[in-house]
Amino acid sequence: FSSRIRVIYNESYLNLKATRIILILCFSVFALNAISQGIYFSGSRSNSLANASVCLEDVYAYHNNPANLSFIKNVSVGLSYENRFLLKELQNQSLAIAIPLKYGVLSIGGNTFGHQNFRTFKSGLGYAMLLTKDLSMGIQMNHQMIRLNEAYGVNQTVTGELGLSYSVNRDWSIGMSVFNIGRNKLTSSPEDRYSTTMRLGTKYQLSEKTMLLAEFEKDIEHDLRSKIGIEYLPVKSIAFRGGFATSPIELSFGLGWLISEKYTLDFGTQFHQLLGWSPHISFKYVFAK
Repeated sequence: FSSRIRVIYNESYLNLKATRIILILCFSVFALNAISQGIYFSGSRSNSLANASVCLEDVYAYHNNPANLSFIKNVSVGLSYENRFLLKELQNQSLAIAIPLKYGVLSIGGNTFGHQNFRTFKSGLGYAMLLTKDLSMGIQMNHQMIRLNEAYGVNQTVTGELGLSYSVNRDWSIGMSVFNIGRNKLTSSPEDRYSTTMRLGTKYQLSEKTMLLAEFEKDIEHDLRSKIGIEYLPVKSIAFRGGFATSPIELSFGLGWLISEKYTLDFGTQFHQLLGWSPHISFKYVFAK
């Protein structure tokens, strides 16, 4: 009888272990599909607005649209953390630094996603400047790396990124960005590449307290994604944000706190109807002139 119990226990243990391995593999495949194309959004403000961030003018524009860095006046540093679906295997951390020069703004940053057996890295250098009073442009070169445990090794490449921003008037602006212009390869297979992603969006300042955003995102290998967001400031130091995105459907909301002219803390979450919650937090520091 005891031998039979041991057999049943061992079979149950193996089934649980197999199930765990399958789940990890499924999430790894999902991560490869969703993240390995190379584009990374950053900052809790962006995430709380469903990543309708192609027109946002802050230091996280390094990851969201490099053209908007041209509006940075002081040296700024941003740190961001996101935990996709509350899984340690899907952690996302990023850094962005903007350094205003006599002409234009120099930017440096990086991002890492994943955990142990699967991890992606992105680091790069960018430059943004005003072409006219209302038109700005930003370019960026990124070093991309994917590490998929020891059996599969490491893949590395360089990608290019371009962004434009145009102010129609004081309250209305339009932005666009293109990631991976050269369609760089992910593996030796001709069809396996870092996807090229194009984004077009707009921002409208409805009042001193309310801002509306809308954006279309098109990945060459995926369906068109629509995103909308709203930001409301009941007082100068507090911001409430919400957003909605399609393909897949995600809801997002968050809170921003302007602690002082130097310090800003943002946090919030996104919700996927099948995979659950993705909390995020970010911190921004602006140096004095």
